Amino acid sequence: MLSNLVASRLAPRNVHYGWVVAGTTFLTMLVMAGAMGAPGVFIVPLEREFGWSSAQISSALAVRFALYGLMGPFAAAFMNHFGLRRVVLTALAVVLGGLLGSMFMNQFWQLVLLWGVVVGVGTGLTAMVLGATVATRWFSKRRGLVVGLLSASTATGQLVFMPLLASLTEHHGWRAGLWLICGAMAVAVGAVLALLRDRPADLGLAAYGDAMVVAAPGKASLWAMLASPWRVLRDVSGSWTFWVLFLTFFVCGASTNGLVQTHFISLCGDYGLVATSAAGILAMMGICDFFGTVGSGWLSDRFDNRWLLFWYYGLRGVALMILPFTDFTVWGLSLFAVLYGLDWIATVPPTVKLVAQTFGSERANIVFGWVFAGHQLGAAFAAYGAGLTRTLMASYLPAFFVAGLLCVLASLIALSIPVLRGKAAVPG
Repeated sequence: MLSNLVASRLAPRNVHYGWVVAGTTFLTMLVMAGAMGAPGVFIVPLEREFGWSSAQISSALAVRFALYGLMGPFAAAFMNHFGLRRVVLTALAVVLGGLLGSMFMNQFWQLVLLWGVVVGVGTGLTAMVLGATVATRWFSKRRGLVVGLLSASTATGQLVFMPLLASLTEHHGWRAGLWLICGAMAVAVGAVLALLRDRPADLGLAAYGDAMVVAAPGKASLWAMLASPWRVLRDVSGSWTFWVLFLTFFVCGASTNGLVQTHFISLCGDYGLVATSAAGILAMMGICDFFGTVGSGWLSDRFDNRWLLFWYYGLRGVALMILPFTDFTVWGLSLFAVLYGLDWIATVPPTVKLVAQTFGSERANIVFGWVFAGHQLGAAFAAYGAGLTRTLMASYLPAFFVAGLLCVLASLIALSIPVLRGKAAVPG
């Protein structure tokens, strides 16, 4: 395989193959982020073409967000059983099929099925659980930095795709934008086939920072694999740390994917800002978040992760509550983009670190999958709630105020996580 050749060429240069796996994973998550963020550009065109309301379209997107999150624990179990490569290829094929099928939809139920169920399940097979799995399997050192880099793929996907999608949609229609995403997914499929491997042991390597090669654990039966997420949930359900991370990540999803990523372009349109300009503001957030999230990964290796969460959620809440006072000018929105963008997904590295430290690396991806389910349930709540607010009250602003208040509450709750004594605690 090409991966063996690349690994043999990198070894004399003292470059660990884990960085190639991280790069391939970054590309995959970037393309998935483009698929997740694309509907935010398409809300207004779909309203115009099919006559669907914001609440209707948002309900389909809420289904997608919910499934995207609820698949997380099971995606982790699938990765443990079938391997990263097979799961990632399946996810890319499912999402690609859903997007191609949506080119021909003309009924609302088809939107729910394709963009809600199919894309939700497909993207949920990777999501941030993929990044957490790669980081914990392939890296012993620099794990927080890797989580930060892979988490930043969401911001980079937004940076790369949103302005292009907005321009294509404005000049050639929303289907042209979908073709761009489909082409990018085809490139990701090729990269995964050529370069992604399941574990360092597949190449005779130790994880980065370790000296000993660790063989893959034996596979459980299919039934045990399907039951493992529920067994892990039962084991950790008595942990206060788990529920704090679940609830704070619920707020994280509500204040990012569900609200800003989904409705920001439509919100700006309500105040006279064209889609391409609004997408440019989102791209600016993406630039800021890339640096903020990578920096957060670096900080999470060095400082108390509870206090990092306190500052991230608190600053995000302030940013959301001052948005209505920007007058939606380019200058005001740019200021918001910098303040909000710096910690858009900065919460991920400290959350992953707290999960691994508290529950151990072997179960970290499944536990994080459940925590991430909270993230996406929050996203579904905000995606539908903001769309309903706009339909009933002709304004998105109440949803932004509520999200800002929830972020402030989350910042305070994060400090209630117990301080760990020793390397890892046993949940119970």
